[in-house]
Amino acid sequence: MLILRRGTVLAAGDPTRPMQELDVRLGGDRRRALADTALVGVAHVGDEVIVTIAPEDAAPGAAAVDLVHVNLTRGLREIVAPAFGVVKLAGTSLQHAVMPAEASQAARRPGPDPRPPGLPDAAPVAVAFLHAQLAPVAWAFHQAAPGARLGYVQTAGGALPGGLSPLVPLLRERGLLAGHVTAGAAYGGEVDAATTAGALQHGFAARHWHAAVCAPGPGVLGSATALGHGGLVALDSAHAAAALGCRVVVAPRRSASDPRPRHRGLSHHTRTMLALALVPLTVATHDGRSDPALRRHDWRTGDADLDGFAASGLPARVQGRTLAEDPEFFAAALAAGSVLAAATRDA
Repeated sequence: MLILRRGTVLAAGDPTRPMQELDVRLGGDRRRALADTALVGVAHVGDEVIVTIAPEDAAPGAAAVDLVHVNLTRGLREIVAPAFGVVKLAGTSLQHAVMPAEASQAARRPGPDPRPPGLPDAAPVAVAFLHAQLAPVAWAFHQAAPGARLGYVQTAGGALPGGLSPLVPLLRERGLLAGHVTAGAAYGGEVDAATTAGALQHGFAARHWHAAVCAPGPGVLGSATALGHGGLVALDSAHAAAALGCRVVVAPRRSASDPRPRHRGLSHHTRTMLALALVPLTVATHDGRSDPALRRHDWRTGDADLDGFAASGLPARVQGRTLAEDPEFFAAALAAGSVLAAATRDA
């Protein structure tokens, strides 16, 4: 159930950030909250706000944070919706219209050839399972393919707001990402797309990406069940990319120190995704290992320079574990970036 509380802003952070940091008095409590400025506007000290309270029993890795639902002081104003657009978060109290990336190719109407124009043959697309994989994938990709343009398609499976990630602006600033498109239910990137397929087509055709990586925002969908997890979102991304003729490189989720047995070794999220995939995929490996039960996929060994990544200064934590505590997680992601770069050179 949605938990809403009324409060007053006691301190307001940088208003130019996509997610403005606030201190809010809620009854007798002082809590940290975030305001998605693209949705609810900029907050100021003294503003009266309604805050959505994060669940206290959120699963490990979930992006649980208090969020401003509406600014009662400034948010009740008339806004003219775009003349053409699609609705994100439709049917919820946060529904809003966006101009979809697909509209840039609106002049091309559906025809006998469903394949969109401008998409290179065998365009390389990596599919990842956690937002924490994004930095090592992007870093390793650029080590092996300097100057190539790597785009990020943010999917469901984690946090939906595009501005919630502090990692994406850092990677953009360092030239490791060439764009950020939010697809499907995700919203608030540099460009919004109605679908993952539309996001990929826009990235390659309009933004001239050489490769792309599909991954969720911060946090992860998980329920300790066979099918209720982000691996199924990754499966959807892989199928969308494969249907467009892209070469799909899976960035496997691996760990030697995750406290949950189902995520040690090859995570059950990755194993399930590969078992259910309708087509063979390329799977990156850092040590040459493959899973005998998943031999129909093409396992490719990539470089995993852990020392180089550690020296890069990029964030190297996953669900509270550092690179030193879980090197296998980062080695698998680095290998995926290396394999993606090789696929880019071959394309």
